Amino acid sequence: MTTTTGPQNPGPHPDPHRPALALPAGACDAHCHIFGPTARFPYAPDRTFTPPEAPLADLQALHRLLGLDRAVIVQSAAHGTDHASLEDALAAGAGRYRGVALVRPDTSPAEVARLHEAGVRGARLHFTPHLGTAPSAEEIDAVVRLVAPHGWHIALHVAGEGIAEHADLVRSLPLRVVVDHMARVDLRQGLGSPAVTALRTLLDTGDVWVKLSGADRLAATPPSMADSAALAALLVRSAPDRVVWGTDFPHPNTDGFVPDDGDLVDLLAAVAPDPADRRRLLVDNPTTCFGFP
Repeated sequence: MTTTTGPQNPGPHPDPHRPALALPAGACDAHCHIFGPTARFPYAPDRTFTPPEAPLADLQALHRLLGLDRAVIVQSAAHGTDHASLEDALAAGAGRYRGVALVRPDTSPAEVARLHEAGVRGARLHFTPHLGTAPSAEEIDAVVRLVAPHGWHIALHVAGEGIAEHADLVRSLPLRVVVDHMARVDLRQGLGSPAVTALRTLLDTGDVWVKLSGADRLAATPPSMADSAALAALLVRSAPDRVVWGTDFPHPNTDGFVPDDGDLVDLLAAVAPDPADRRRLLVDNPTTCFGFP
């Protein structure tokens, strides 16, 4: 295991509590990661960060505690384009898991087809400097051509004003777009900021969805996450049929505050107080968005 590349990241909360809120059967964690075990699944040599191991068994234990039955596992830049750990997890899920891959222009169509058969349903594009250089227009076009035959979505990872800056890109993509982590907008600017307005506008322009994940990342004054919960609630009201929710376990690349995942679940009582909205958010919408059986 190489540990000299990139900063060391804190692990997840060591003792999350069982949430008070009971989740509906079939509830989905629409954004989570696994790391390692590195003895079987080494990290990429050119990674930009080095997280502690958080293998599938840890994720499954957390999901049992929280009452989550399904998951969308997002390939981490720490593992690069070696999807062995993701494919192993998808096989273990036996249909309960879907995956999001990291696809490059030089990824072969055969590999994309294999990943699709394994359960991958999306390709993630990073526009966040801490995860490397953003893809060019030509690279994005190449990735879209590779995944479009399989009907995958594009997972868009932006921050700050990124959702406004890339709004034209989102509109131009011929595939479903799923915006990660509520676009990681700067909540110090309030819910009426240009970035929040751009996100809400995009949700009205067709097949654009948003993950209500990363509440801890967006919170302006952690450990309180009231402001990010308010944004999530606004997005539920704006697009109740195009929102999904995730833990972001094990919270890689955090900046000092690591949330208790039980608290994240309990925040759903404020984010979607209507049980029908919570069922859409946790069960119905993920089924549609990620092609669960």
